[in-house]
Amino acid sequence: MKKIGMVVAMQSEVESFLSARDLSVKHTKNGGFDIISFNIGKNQIICVQSGVGEIYAAAATQMLISVYGVDAVINFGVCGSLIDDIVVGEVVLVEGVIHYDFDTSAIDDCEVGRYMQYPELTLRPDEGLINLVVGLFPAITKVTCASADKFVADESKKDYLNRKFGTAVCEMESAGVLLTCINANVPCLIVKAVSDGKGGAEEFKEMVRHASEQYVDLIYRLSAII
Repeated sequence: MKKIGMVVAMQSEVESFLSARDLSVKHTKNGGFDIISFNIGKNQIICVQSGVGEIYAAAATQMLISVYGVDAVINFGVCGSLIDDIVVGEVVLVEGVIHYDFDTSAIDDCEVGRYMQYPELTLRPDEGLINLVVGLFPAITKVTCASADKFVADESKKDYLNRKFGTAVCEMESAGVLLTCINANVPCLIVKAVSDGKGGAEEFKEMVRHASEQYVDLIYRLSAII
């Protein structure tokens, strides 16, 4: 049996996942976070509703690692699309994350978004877990994700992120989750479903629950075989 940690930002994202299967779940609290524990196949799942944003997500991830000793972390939830080819409801596999509002360039000439201790701008989730997903869902779209503490509703900002960084989606937690996992040498996987495109905030409000339902089968199947 392995312990799989899950970091999910919003209650609607958690509910979409839990309501899709008949699970025996245990609800607890730890450090202000809601913790939901259950089993999928041979594995124990510890899911934390982190709250929105990089800091909450990083704190929740570190708790899963330090307190629960998880063997891997999966971050799933919704994201915004930056390009027309990726549409609302589509599930994407994140193969790279750019923390685009991290900027120390004034003091070290490091390019915007890059942490000096890492050799490239793009932070990489675990290749082995990515390959597992591709094996289960060969047609899944792989993307690079722009991540920061900002909900991007403005179309011009979305265009900028795509042009500047080559990113296809954006959201507010994956950099915090992934950096924490890399620092602790714990495998991390990030799967997102698109909740909004050019419709911005209003489209997000309308579609967030529908989008959240789209990745459920992938997460269940993956969690059973890690």
